[in-house]
Amino acid sequence: MHPLPDSYSTGAEARRAIRAGRLRGDTSSVATGHVQANLAIVPQRWAPDFLTYCMRNPKPCPLLGVSEPGQVTLAAVAADLDLRRDVPGYRVWRDGELEREVDDLLALWQPDWVTFAIGCSFSFEQALIAHGIGVRNIEQQVNVSMYVTNIPTEAAGPFGGPLVVTMRPMLPADAIRAVQITSRFPKVHGAPVHIGDPGRIGIRDLARPDFGDAVEIREGELPVFWACGVTPQMAIRQARLPLCVTHIPGHMLVTDLLNSELEFQ
Repeated sequence: MHPLPDSYSTGAEARRAIRAGRLRGDTSSVATGHVQANLAIVPQRWAPDFLTYCMRNPKPCPLLGVSEPGQVTLAAVAADLDLRRDVPGYRVWRDGELEREVDDLLALWQPDWVTFAIGCSFSFEQALIAHGIGVRNIEQQVNVSMYVTNIPTEAAGPFGGPLVVTMRPMLPADAIRAVQITSRFPKVHGAPVHIGDPGRIGIRDLARPDFGDAVEIREGELPVFWACGVTPQMAIRQARLPLCVTHIPGHMLVTDLLNSELEFQ
Protein backbone atom coordinates (compact mmCIF):
# COMPACT_ATOMS: atom_id res chain seq x y z
CA MET A 1 0.00 0.00 0.00
CA HIS A 2 1.04 3.62 -0.53
CA PRO A 3 1.81 5.98 2.31
CA LEU A 4 -0.78 8.76 2.50
CA PRO A 5 -0.17 11.06 -0.51
CA ASP A 6 0.33 14.11 1.75
CA SER A 7 2.54 12.34 4.29
CA TYR A 8 5.74 13.89 2.91
CA SER A 9 5.49 17.15 1.03
CA THR A 10 9.12 17.42 -0.15
CA GLY A 11 11.83 15.13 -1.38
CA ALA A 12 13.94 15.93 1.68
CA GLU A 13 11.12 14.90 4.03
CA ALA A 14 10.62 11.64 2.15
CA ARG A 15 14.34 10.82 2.20
CA ARG A 16 14.58 11.50 5.93
CA ALA A 17 11.64 9.17 6.52
CA ILE A 18 13.22 6.48 4.36
CA ARG A 19 16.57 6.86 6.13
CA ALA A 20 14.83 6.47 9.49
CA GLY A 21 12.93 3.38 8.33
CA ARG A 22 9.52 5.04 8.56
CA LEU A 23 8.81 4.90 4.83
CA ARG A 24 8.98 1.66 2.89
CA GLY A 25 7.22 0.38 -0.21
CA ASP A 26 6.45 2.06 -3.51
CA THR A 27 6.66 5.83 -3.66
CA SER A 28 4.32 6.91 -6.45
CA SER A 29 2.14 9.05 -4.15
CA VAL A 30 5.00 10.50 -2.12
CA ALA A 31 6.14 14.16 -2.30
CA THR A 32 3.74 15.17 -5.04
CA GLY A 33 5.38 17.45 -7.58
CA HIS A 34 8.90 16.16 -6.96
CA VAL A 35 10.87 14.15 -9.50
CA GLN A 36 11.57 10.53 -8.60
CA ALA A 37 14.46 8.53 -10.01
CA ASN A 38 15.41 4.98 -10.87
CA LEU A 39 18.87 3.86 -9.77
CA ALA A 40 21.58 1.78 -11.37
CA ILE A 41 24.87 1.41 -9.47
CA VAL A 42 27.73 -0.26 -11.33
CA PRO A 43 31.49 -0.66 -10.84
CA GLN A 44 33.63 2.08 -12.37
CA ARG A 45 35.12 -0.36 -14.88
CA TRP A 46 31.75 -0.72 -16.61
CA ALA A 47 30.42 2.81 -16.03
CA PRO A 48 31.47 4.15 -19.48
CA ASP A 49 29.63 1.29 -21.21
CA PHE A 50 26.55 1.85 -19.08
CA LEU A 51 26.66 5.57 -19.83
CA THR A 52 26.78 4.76 -23.54
CA TYR A 53 23.87 2.35 -23.08
CA CYS A 54 21.80 5.16 -21.54
CA MET A 55 22.75 7.58 -24.31
CA ARG A 56 21.72 5.05 -26.96
CA ASN A 57 18.41 4.34 -25.23
CA PRO A 58 17.13 7.72 -23.99
CA LYS A 59 13.45 6.69 -23.80
CA PRO A 60 13.89 4.07 -21.04
CA CYS A 61 17.13 5.57 -19.64
CA PRO A 62 16.86 9.38 -19.48
CA LEU A 63 19.76 10.46 -17.29
CA LEU A 64 19.19 12.91 -14.44
CA GLY A 65 22.63 12.60 -12.89
CA VAL A 66 25.80 10.50 -12.63
CA SER A 67 28.02 10.31 -9.55
CA GLU A 68 31.78 10.21 -9.18
CA PRO A 69 33.18 6.76 -8.24
CA GLY A 70 32.40 5.93 -4.62
CA GLN A 71 30.41 9.12 -4.09
CA VAL A 72 27.31 8.66 -1.90
CA THR A 73 25.88 12.08 -2.77
CA LEU A 74 24.51 13.35 -6.06
CA ALA A 75 24.09 17.11 -6.07
CA ALA A 76 22.46 17.09 -9.51
CA VAL A 77 19.27 15.65 -8.02
CA ALA A 78 19.26 16.32 -4.26
CA ALA A 79 20.99 17.92 -1.30
CA ASP A 80 21.46 15.99 1.95
CA LEU A 81 21.40 12.73 -0.01
CA ASP A 82 22.95 9.43 1.05
CA LEU A 83 22.67 6.94 -1.81
CA ARG A 84 23.32 4.10 0.62
CA ARG A 85 20.22 4.77 2.73
CA ASP A 86 17.74 7.07 1.01
CA VAL A 87 15.92 4.61 -1.26
CA PRO A 88 13.18 2.45 0.32
CA GLY A 89 14.48 -0.77 -1.23
CA TYR A 90 17.54 -1.94 -3.16
CA ARG A 91 18.20 -4.99 -5.33
CA VAL A 92 21.64 -6.63 -5.18
CA TRP A 93 22.78 -8.40 -8.37
CA ARG A 94 25.66 -10.88 -8.62
CA ASP A 95 26.75 -12.32 -11.96
CA GLY A 96 23.47 -11.27 -13.54
CA GLU A 97 21.26 -12.91 -10.92
CA LEU A 98 19.14 -11.18 -8.31
CA GLU A 99 20.78 -12.18 -5.04
CA ARG A 100 18.60 -10.34 -2.53
CA GLU A 101 16.72 -7.18 -1.66
CA VAL A 102 17.93 -4.95 1.17
CA ASP A 103 16.85 -1.80 3.00
CA ASP A 104 20.26 -0.10 2.79
CA LEU A 105 23.74 -0.45 1.30
CA LEU A 106 25.82 0.49 4.33
CA ALA A 107 27.49 -2.94 4.57
CA LEU A 108 27.82 -3.39 0.81
CA TRP A 109 29.05 -0.02 -0.47
CA GLN A 110 32.11 -0.20 -2.73
CA PRO A 111 34.65 2.60 -3.32
CA ASP A 112 34.45 2.21 -7.11
CA TRP A 113 30.67 2.25 -7.49
CA VAL A 114 29.18 4.81 -9.91
CA THR A 115 25.51 5.74 -9.47
CA PHE A 116 23.21 6.62 -12.37
CA ALA A 117 19.93 8.42 -11.57
CA ILE A 118 17.38 7.81 -14.32
CA GLY A 119 14.04 9.56 -14.87
CA CYS A 120 10.82 7.91 -13.70
CA SER A 121 7.27 7.94 -15.06
CA PHE A 122 5.87 8.84 -11.64
CA SER A 123 6.72 12.43 -12.61
CA PHE A 124 4.48 12.60 -15.66
CA GLU A 125 1.66 10.91 -13.74
CA GLN A 126 1.26 14.16 -11.84
CA ALA A 127 1.03 16.08 -15.12
CA LEU A 128 -1.67 13.69 -16.35
CA ILE A 129 -3.67 14.14 -13.15
CA ALA A 130 -3.31 17.92 -13.38
CA HIS A 131 -4.93 17.75 -16.83
CA GLY A 132 -7.84 15.66 -15.57
CA ILE A 133 -6.63 12.26 -16.78
CA GLY A 134 -7.03 9.49 -14.23
CA VAL A 135 -4.05 7.29 -13.37
CA ARG A 136 -5.40 3.89 -12.38
CA ASN A 137 -2.52 2.68 -10.22
CA ILE A 138 -2.77 5.83 -8.09
CA GLU A 139 -6.56 5.54 -7.91
CA GLN A 140 -6.24 1.93 -6.74
CA GLN A 141 -3.24 2.69 -4.46
CA VAL A 142 -1.01 0.06 -6.01
CA ASN A 143 2.32 0.03 -7.83
CA VAL A 144 2.27 0.70 -11.58
CA SER A 145 2.10 -2.34 -13.91
CA MET A 146 5.43 -3.12 -15.63
CA TYR A 147 6.08 -5.61 -18.44
CA VAL A 148 9.11 -6.99 -20.27
CA THR A 149 8.56 -6.60 -24.03
CA ASN A 150 10.01 -8.17 -27.17
CA ILE A 151 11.45 -4.79 -28.22
CA PRO A 152 15.27 -4.89 -28.07
CA THR A 153 17.30 -2.01 -26.73
CA GLU A 154 20.49 -0.90 -28.45
CA ALA A 155 23.44 -2.62 -26.81
CA ALA A 156 26.62 -1.00 -25.48
CA GLY A 157 29.48 -3.19 -24.27
CA PRO A 158 27.94 -5.98 -22.17
CA PHE A 159 24.67 -4.09 -21.65
CA GLY A 160 21.61 -4.88 -23.73
CA GLY A 161 18.34 -6.76 -23.53
CA PRO A 162 14.62 -6.02 -23.86
CA LEU A 163 12.69 -2.84 -23.24
CA VAL A 164 10.52 -2.74 -20.11
CA VAL A 165 7.33 -0.68 -20.22
CA THR A 166 4.77 0.68 -17.78
CA MET A 167 1.06 0.51 -18.61
CA ARG A 168 -1.83 2.80 -17.76
CA PRO A 169 -5.32 2.12 -19.18
CA MET A 170 -7.18 5.06 -20.70
CA LEU A 171 -10.12 5.92 -22.88
CA PRO A 172 -9.01 6.71 -26.46
CA ALA A 173 -9.52 10.46 -26.11
CA ASP A 174 -7.47 10.51 -22.92
CA ALA A 175 -4.76 8.43 -24.58
CA ILE A 176 -4.40 11.05 -27.31
CA ARG A 177 -4.13 13.82 -24.71
CA ALA A 178 -1.63 11.73 -22.72
CA VAL A 179 0.65 11.55 -25.78
CA GLN A 180 0.55 15.33 -26.06
CA ILE A 181 1.18 15.89 -22.35
CA THR A 182 3.95 13.35 -21.74
CA SER A 183 5.83 14.26 -24.92
CA ARG A 184 6.77 17.47 -23.07
CA PHE A 185 8.68 15.44 -20.45
CA PRO A 186 11.55 13.68 -22.28
CA LYS A 187 13.61 13.46 -19.06
CA VAL A 188 10.97 11.14 -17.59
CA HIS A 189 10.37 8.87 -20.63
CA GLY A 190 8.35 11.24 -22.79
CA ALA A 191 5.52 10.02 -25.04
CA PRO A 192 4.23 6.42 -25.04
CA VAL A 193 6.02 3.79 -27.11
CA HIS A 194 2.87 1.77 -27.87
CA ILE A 195 -0.91 2.00 -27.58
CA GLY A 196 -3.32 -0.90 -27.95
CA ASP A 197 -2.71 -4.61 -28.57
CA PRO A 198 -0.15 -5.77 -25.98
CA GLY A 199 0.61 -8.88 -28.03
CA ARG A 200 2.33 -6.76 -30.66
CA ILE A 201 5.09 -5.96 -28.16
CA GLY A 202 5.28 -9.44 -26.68
CA ILE A 203 3.02 -9.04 -23.65
CA ARG A 204 0.80 -12.10 -23.23
CA ASP A 205 -1.33 -11.24 -20.21
CA LEU A 206 -1.91 -7.76 -18.81
CA ALA A 207 -3.25 -9.34 -15.62
CA ARG A 208 0.22 -10.75 -14.89
CA PRO A 209 2.79 -7.92 -14.96
CA ASP A 210 6.46 -8.81 -14.60
CA PHE A 211 6.88 -6.09 -11.96
CA GLY A 212 4.42 -4.03 -9.95
CA ASP A 213 0.71 -4.76 -9.68
CA ALA A 214 -2.11 -5.47 -12.10
CA VAL A 215 -4.76 -2.78 -12.42
CA GLU A 216 -8.36 -2.79 -13.57
CA ILE A 217 -8.94 -2.19 -17.28
CA ARG A 218 -12.49 -0.99 -17.90
CA GLU A 219 -14.71 -1.38 -20.94
CA GLY A 220 -13.66 0.87 -23.81
CA GLU A 221 -10.17 1.56 -22.44
CA LEU A 222 -6.88 1.03 -24.26
CA PRO A 223 -3.62 -0.01 -22.62
CA VAL A 224 -1.06 2.79 -23.04
CA PHE A 225 2.61 1.83 -22.68
CA TRP A 226 5.59 4.01 -21.76
CA ALA A 227 9.28 3.12 -21.68
CA CYS A 228 10.31 2.25 -18.12
CA GLY A 229 13.40 2.86 -16.01
CA VAL A 230 13.41 -0.78 -14.94
CA THR A 231 14.88 -1.51 -18.38
CA PRO A 232 18.45 -1.13 -17.00
CA GLN A 233 17.78 -4.06 -14.69
CA MET A 234 17.37 -6.26 -17.76
CA ALA A 235 20.61 -4.82 -19.15
CA ILE A 236 22.42 -5.52 -15.88
CA ARG A 237 21.08 -9.06 -15.88
CA GLN A 238 22.44 -9.58 -19.39
CA ALA A 239 25.81 -7.99 -18.56
CA ARG A 240 26.36 -10.43 -15.66
CA LEU A 241 28.53 -8.02 -13.69
CA PRO A 242 30.10 -9.46 -10.54
CA LEU A 243 28.27 -7.04 -8.22
CA CYS A 244 25.90 -4.12 -8.82
CA VAL A 245 22.75 -2.59 -7.38
CA THR A 246 19.41 -1.22 -8.59
CA HIS A 247 16.28 -0.02 -6.82
CA ILE A 248 13.33 -2.33 -6.23
CA PRO A 249 10.81 -1.47 -8.98
CA GLY A 250 8.52 1.29 -7.73
CA HIS A 251 10.75 2.03 -4.71
CA MET A 252 12.33 5.22 -6.01
CA LEU A 253 14.81 7.89 -5.04
CA VAL A 254 12.70 10.98 -4.26
CA THR A 255 14.70 14.01 -5.42
CA ASP A 256 14.64 17.74 -4.77
CA LEU A 257 13.90 18.45 -8.45
CA LEU A 258 10.41 19.59 -9.38
CA ASN A 259 8.45 17.91 -12.15
CA SER A 260 7.69 21.35 -13.58
CA GLU A 261 11.42 21.96 -14.06
CA LEU A 262 11.63 19.03 -16.47
CA GLU A 263 8.81 20.13 -18.75
CA PHE A 264 9.94 20.95 -22.25
CA GLN A 265 8.23 24.17 -23.23
